[in-house]
Amino acid sequence: MVNKLLNRFLLFLAFVLNALQLLAQGQGVAGITQATTELQTYFEPASNLILAIGAIVGLIGGVRCYIKWNTGDQDVMKSVMGWGGACIFLVVVALVIRAFFL
Repeated sequence: MVNKLLNRFLLFLAFVLNALQLLAQGQGVAGITQATTELQTYFEPASNLILAIGAIVGLIGGVRCYIKWNTGDQDVMKSVMGWGGACIFLVVVALVIRAFFL
């Protein structure tokens, strides 16, 4: 009699714990979905910020290369390649962020 009562109690306890686990999983999925949508709101401003930084770097680099060219430095092409590569990198990063996350 006690053994049968203990078995029923353990079965009841297993069902209750299983139900609690299912409820916890449902809230976890909702939390992950909410976090995903919240993070997606940050990607477009971040990519716009990266493009703006790329534009500023391009302007500064252009002015510095122009100054080197006018002073007659021998490494003008090296400077142009460095600043141009930095600008291209920033533009590509902004495009990759938009392509992956938006």
